Amino acid sequence: MSPHAAHASAKRDAGTPLNGSRILITGGARGLGADFARACSAAGARVVIADILEERGRETAAAIGATFVPLDLRDPASIEACARSTCEALGGLDGLVNCGAITDSGGRMADQIEIDTWNRVMEVNVRGTWLMTCAVLPALKASGHGRVVNIASDTALWGAPRLMAYVASKGAIISMTRSLARELGPWSIAVNAIAPGLTEVEATQYVPQARHEHYLNGRAIQRPQVPADVSGTVVFLLSGAAGFVTGQTLPVNGGFTFV
Repeated sequence: MSPHAAHASAKRDAGTPLNGSRILITGGARGLGADFARACSAAGARVVIADILEERGRETAAAIGATFVPLDLRDPASIEACARSTCEALGGLDGLVNCGAITDSGGRMADQIEIDTWNRVMEVNVRGTWLMTCAVLPALKASGHGRVVNIASDTALWGAPRLMAYVASKGAIISMTRSLARELGPWSIAVNAIAPGLTEVEATQYVPQARHEHYLNGRAIQRPQVPADVSGTVVFLLSGAAGFVTGQTLPVNGGFTFV
């Protein structure tokens, strides 16, 4: 198949925008990733959830009729095995959602972050996203209309304090998205990022109440953000409707930041 061929095959039925699409979601065991998996499944996709949290991941997958594959984003061999198992289970791949990430540096000033903590955040959030994308590239190229959605964070847009390692890693995701979009465009692979605001999920329960109030008061739409606020954007970017959107970072945060 030529690099520019089969773009028409990316078109989906409007009622089920991901009908028949084969989607891999990392970090899909809980939180935002789990909601992305549910939304993609409801939109007609065949979904694989990959996560280091095996018991939780299997429960989430079973609840929505998805497949679970174990994944440790710090381990290159695990990433390669995940890619192989996913493509075997789905018979190929049309879309990847890089949602797997850790925070670890929350609450500490830049000069208080330990080197091991910094390295761990970068290994999972940045290197893991890079290697996961590379591992599935042959399948995405073969699909003729591949999609990559990287989950960044609006903390990288406004410079959230006391979160330096995480903020830096999500800034790297935004830059990586732009570079990948240039590299993979010849195969009609669209690569975009979403920068969610502070969302009410398990992972943000530790966030101080003052930070929640800072977001709430600073949004144009002044209410708490929930996972469903983000999932629709993920489905859109994975769909044929977004085939000519690439290299973009979409803040989904109720108007806390504008770009």
